[in-house]
Amino acid sequence: MATEPSEELMRTLYNEHANPLLAYVLRLVAGDRHRAEDVVQETLLRAWRNSEQLERAAGSVRPWLVTVARRLVIDGHRSRQARPREVDPSPLDQLPAHDELDNVLRLMTISDAMADLSTAHRQVLAETYLRGRSVDDAAAVLGVPAGTVRSRIFYALRSLKLALEERGVTTS
Repeated sequence: MATEPSEELMRTLYNEHANPLLAYVLRLVAGDRHRAEDVVQETLLRAWRNSEQLERAAGSVRPWLVTVARRLVIDGHRSRQARPREVDPSPLDQLPAHDELDNVLRLMTISDAMADLSTAHRQVLAETYLRGRSVDDAAAVLGVPAGTVRSRIFYALRSLKLALEERGVTTS
């Protein structure tokens, strides 16, 4: 039983040309075996699609195969240059992402409420709560007695609480 010409051509392509073509493409893709195998497979597929043209051609089909393979490598290189390399996003899923929006809104509300306080009350809260100074250290920095600092802290916190309640912030 005689085989069809395209089957005979494909058998010849595989037996005579596939290994030398793979060696050639390996050099073109810097030893990347997976890329080389993909290029050879695509080249042989194109040869099968153009089997009638190849069967009519005089001489060896290897120059045609080499030209197609080289063009596939060039096209692959150009397409990788034209768009950025895709990155697997799965490692990002493992990183905990903190939602800073609530924190930012809270700080904005507190800053806005602090602006309603008198300068003396803002200073005493800034020295004790924000800078972490003791009452005595805050008194030394502000140049007032420690008792005055305690009194201002008391009234400043009371005023701050009222200012925050006006903005819809409640304590639980």
